[in-house]
Amino acid sequence: MKESKITVFIARPETDYLEQAEIDNTLETMQKIVGGYIETVTLSKDTVLICNEEGRLKGLQPSARILGEVYFGNVILAGYDEDGEFCSIPLDFVS
Repeated sequence: MKESKITVFIARPETDYLEQAEIDNTLETMQKIVGGYIETVTLSKDTVLICNEEGRLKGLQPSARILGEVYFGNVILAGYDEDGEFCSIPLDFVS
């Protein structure tokens, strides 16, 4: 079942830490945070990275390097469930 609000972490180019935030679980909210169309990258069986699909092309500043790949602009780290819906990031992600 899709959660209406989810807890995520946001990486921003201007900071060197992950910001924990509760956001509306909507495409519009995620597009607003990343500044454009979203692209998802699966990080594990229950964790996904959400970024601007054209971040590099738009000249956005780098914000995260994960598994050797650089991501540009604001990046959201969220969970996803067995139905493929975004959900709150798993608690074991932060441990």
